[in-house]
Amino acid sequence: MRLIVPMAGRGTRLRPHTHVTPKPLLPVVGRTMVERIVETFAEAIGDFEEAVFILGPDFGDEVRQQLTAICDRFGIAASFGVQETAKGTAHAIAQAGDKLAGECVLVFADTLFTMDKAPDLDADAVIWVMEVEDPSRFGVVVKDGERITDFVEKPDTPISNEAIVGIYYVQEGERLSREIAYLMDNGITGKGDEYQLTDALDRMLKDGATFKTARVTEWLDCGTIPAIKDTTKVVLAKEGENGKAGTLENSQVIEPVFIGEGAVIRDSVVGPYVAVHGGATIVESAVRNTIVFGDATIDSSALDDSLVGHHADVRGFAGMLNIGDHATVGPEE
Repeated sequence: MRLIVPMAGRGTRLRPHTHVTPKPLLPVVGRTMVERIVETFAEAIGDFEEAVFILGPDFGDEVRQQLTAICDRFGIAASFGVQETAKGTAHAIAQAGDKLAGECVLVFADTLFTMDKAPDLDADAVIWVMEVEDPSRFGVVVKDGERITDFVEKPDTPISNEAIVGIYYVQEGERLSREIAYLMDNGITGKGDEYQLTDALDRMLKDGATFKTARVTEWLDCGTIPAIKDTTKVVLAKEGENGKAGTLENSQVIEPVFIGEGAVIRDSVVGPYVAVHGGATIVESAVRNTIVFGDATIDSSALDDSLVGHHADVRGFAGMLNIGDHATVGPEE
């Protein structure tokens, strides 16, 4: 079985933090989004042989090396496709080429999930869903008993509250590949004048394929600045108290707090809801409700509801802050 992960998007809604780092490689409480996704499905399904990552054309060797290292930890081979131009979700999946064959799980890498049990994959295709209060904001499935009979994008009437969360299983990747090729060969586009995966799946459905649903128990968005802040808080509430690999010196921690390997907290008050990633330093400061990315420095500052980029330097600042990698705030030395 293959795991196919489209991640070619530029993550513009997470800028400035995605100017250098692709969105799925941003850490959420110590581990990147994509590592958490691979772990979730390796544990839930367990028999992946290969992960195929669909990258943007400007993603360098370092990105491939990081993704390969993640797969190595789970005993999974890594391979790559490239989406030269963003033409939609179906177009992204098509860049897997001949890797879109046999059993495949497709996961879009801007959200995190939890599942209470292994999914039942006894169908031509399985769509993961979650019940939502306002289905008009999402694509939903319509069902007759256990079988899916239709897909509806952002319904105006309450036809279903089972929202599609961006995870799909296909028993025969070749079948999906043919339907995607049909869309592209015939210029059949959907929302945004792009080739949409749901249109290819709908063609499979209309051709008699059996579709069922599986459920996630948690669906955490990481696609915007407010969303990654909220998701970090949820993950910290679950994992923060167990994540203390760094060094604390004469400091107070108000849980939940994550302190990554090599991070140093000195003469400071940190928390609640703070993630300090590896190599970061906080000195003579008070920091709460904040994400501090790797190798950043915060000195003589008071931060709340903030994001501090990799290798950023914050000195003598009080308030809310959102700065990208290698940025500097405060007086020059």
